[in-house]
Amino acid sequence: MRQTIRRLLVPGFVFQSIVIGGGYGTGAEIMEYFQRSGFVGGLLGIGVTLLLWSALCAVTFTFAHVFRVYDYRSMMGRLLGRGFFFYELSYLAMLLMVLGAVAASAGACARGLLGVPEWWGWGLLGVCVVLLVTKGTAAIEKALSLWSYVLYAVYALFALCCLLQFGPVIAREFRAMELSGPWALRGAKYAFYNLGCVPLLLYTLRDCRSRREAAVSGLIAGAIGVLPAALLLVVLVGVEGTLDAAVPVNVVFEALDVDVLYWSFEIVLFGTLIETGAGYSKALDDRICHSLTAAGRRVPPWLHTALSTALMLAGIAVAQLGLGNIIARGYGAMNWAFLLFYALPMVTRGLWLMRKESSPS
Repeated sequence: MRQTIRRLLVPGFVFQSIVIGGGYGTGAEIMEYFQRSGFVGGLLGIGVTLLLWSALCAVTFTFAHVFRVYDYRSMMGRLLGRGFFFYELSYLAMLLMVLGAVAASAGACARGLLGVPEWWGWGLLGVCVVLLVTKGTAAIEKALSLWSYVLYAVYALFALCCLLQFGPVIAREFRAMELSGPWALRGAKYAFYNLGCVPLLLYTLRDCRSRREAAVSGLIAGAIGVLPAALLLVVLVGVEGTLDAAVPVNVVFEALDVDVLYWSFEIVLFGTLIETGAGYSKALDDRICHSLTAAGRRVPPWLHTALSTALMLAGIAVAQLGLGNIIARGYGAMNWAFLLFYALPMVTRGLWLMRKESSPS
């Protein structure tokens, strides 16, 4: 029973760990995609994200189990054939933007928490990501899963403190029933660009026992991934000035004025940035290793370290654009790419291929 629960939960914890870094952990993405729709509109938008995440994770995890494809190159090759490179180009663009976002956030953490230059944060982030990727699958899976428990504990405490201090404001915002702008479209956009990272989780499904287990794991993953977003939205609407802040959670902590909680949150946030960087870097590492192995070539032992180091340096370069610009301009362009080259093919051709595989010949 314990192993079954682990198999069901670990993909969701890894998914949440990869999604939450960068703008999500700072509140910037929640503000951009949900808070701008009003409190109720934002909650409804999060509901749209939950439905799309759970559905696509369930279908994707089942597809990976049926065809035994546990890296994104193998899966997209099976799904799209020669057209897999459209997804890969989209993924590589997203990889650079995500690494830029986590590097920008790490620099902001170092400056805000310790008062040191941003490059301290970049350096610590890079070293930790490289070490995790070099250690391999088991280390990443364990680190991401364990850190999720820490994250949920701190997020729950953060939300409780905010409810106690800003509860009347939050209640007033809820009673206002504000729905502003295209909340459903914003929820869908947020879901689609983040769904591009679902194929990065396939290594967590190697021990999956059945189609049903894979599908249930996917449904749970959507819920695990979206819960911190809902908690953060509730917190943000209770504090004035978060809607236009570059790092909205900093405004919340200034209003709370609880130093211990602030330090705890920033440390947890930095850990999620490491998780996100490691998750995205590992996916490309797996893809290259699989290609070398398929071609009958040996994977050089230095590859993991060299590749992850190069990726983090590229992310630091992209970070110079600023976190707000990366999220508002760069991420938006990826919504349609992952919709066209991953989500729609998976729920059409992917389902057809699985049905064909199950049919008696």
